[in-house]
Amino acid sequence: MKREAYLSRKLKHISMKTNSITELIDTYSSMAFQSRNLANAAKIYERMLKDKDCSIILCLAGSIFSAGLKKLVYEMIQNNMVDAIVSTGAIMVDQDFFEALGFYHYIGTPMSDDEDLRVKHIDRIYDTYIDEDELRVCDETVGKIADSLPPQPYSAREFVIEMGKYLTKNGKKSDSVVLAAYRKGVPIFIPSFSDSSAGFGLIHHQTRHPKSHVSIDSAKDFLELTKVKMAAKQTGLLMISGGVPKNFAQDSVVATEVLGHPAPMHKYAIQITVADERDGGLSGSTLKEAHSWGKVDTTNTQMVYAEATLAMPLLLSYVYHKGAWKGRKPKNYNKVLKDAE
Repeated sequence: MKREAYLSRKLKHISMKTNSITELIDTYSSMAFQSRNLANAAKIYERMLKDKDCSIILCLAGSIFSAGLKKLVYEMIQNNMVDAIVSTGAIMVDQDFFEALGFYHYIGTPMSDDEDLRVKHIDRIYDTYIDEDELRVCDETVGKIADSLPPQPYSAREFVIEMGKYLTKNGKKSDSVVLAAYRKGVPIFIPSFSDSSAGFGLIHHQTRHPKSHVSIDSAKDFLELTKVKMAAKQTGLLMISGGVPKNFAQDSVVATEVLGHPAPMHKYAIQITVADERDGGLSGSTLKEAHSWGKVDTTNTQMVYAEATLAMPLLLSYVYHKGAWKGRKPKNYNKVLKDAE
């Protein structure tokens, strides 16, 4: 195949506004297995939105934006359905910021000749493709943003704000999560920021400025997230996949105790995952287990064992069309954190 043929079919993002599926999810409530779990999760999320004291923290892991779920999170921000985000670096930089610069992910196949892809500078994420040359532009752009900032440590949240500012003048697409979060004051915490395209940009920056440069302070991200937890009356977690974002958000409860200002456990918690708990790994650990650590109240929790591209659109479409988000006000925790400095 020619290089152009690999990159010919542009991936499209599903929208929660496409069709109402409330009747379908309500039917799931009377079924069994993961359909019932998904219906229960949707109703717990609806309760989060109705709870005026609840701040909602969205946790994201896995290559879910490259798979077509970006617009769902963009719409959540636009409709005040989320108040803070904890994410991997790859989702926000390699996938969202990358597309905001005008680039695309492409429909592919896991049956590709990966050596042929490598020679043609095409990267594969299971059944999607990315142009490696365009990804290098993303790396370089992060480095340029770092070059423009005063040389000092920043939390990843602070650096993502600068990325949002950059997109206001240089972005090519309006449906960017980084851009929408910047405009709405929704903080994006990234505990593994350098494990992404941002890492390549930052090492370029630090090589150019070895003695005085921008660095990322992950402990500051943790402190800032803990301050959000302390500022909120109650919190609810919506966790897509597992990984570092899941534990980072859950640990904020313990951190408030360490700082001498104990906050209540997360009142609500939902996790969509395909991970199994039996190997002791974090991604598959249950919310019931998290209760033993004092992180999550078990009254309003639901594990959903399903793949994110199937379950997340169904859950969010149900809640969107039920309308519990209407009238909900943005909490603008970026401003809260700035005012607390």
